Amino acid sequence: MLIIQDVLVSNDVVEKHFLCNLNACKGACCVEGDSGAPLESHERQILSQIYEDVKPYLTTEGIQAIEEAGVSVYYDEAEEYGTPLIDNGPCAFITYDQLGIAKCGIEQAHIDGKIDFKKPISCHLYPIRVEANEESGFEAMNYDKWDICSAACELGKKKQLPVYKFLKDAIIRKYGEDFYEELDAAANYMSENNDETA
Repeated sequence: MLIIQDVLVSNDVVEKHFLCNLNACKGACCVEGDSGAPLESHERQILSQIYEDVKPYLTTEGIQAIEEAGVSVYYDEAEEYGTPLIDNGPCAFITYDQLGIAKCGIEQAHIDGKIDFKKPISCHLYPIRVEANEESGFEAMNYDKWDICSAACELGKKKQLPVYKFLKDAIIRKYGEDFYEELDAAANYMSENNDETA
């Protein structure tokens, strides 16, 4: 476990490898799961503001789910707000490309210059999940291993790309460049020491 600027970082974040392989998984992380993408409080407000710009990118079923439930839903089991789902399945903000690969309608609107918001930070950071402990004031970054991402793990290992490096932009977006540089230095130190003791 590493401690970077009051954030507990699991060793798996720096030791495991990951590189999204959409051709293999078809964007399954937008389709599978028991609840929608976790949302920070300010993101719920942002989604309300940008919904009309994102709407043209969404499926008919997604639009219906959002207009029935709202842009965010409280999930009792997870004890947090998240994006709504289509019939307890895919995220309501899902879209599909010509190859049938599931993608984020919010991100597509961002790529096309319609909105400034990229997508919820929980999606941007995946497969890292951040949990906050309000009592201690610490946040914990954990690697969320999911069998639907096995192809991403294999590709990441082949390319020797650690999880945290794959998620460099997302980590900087969440915590800033200084945080990422400290994390990278700590990861390199760990790697050098592991090589020496191997």
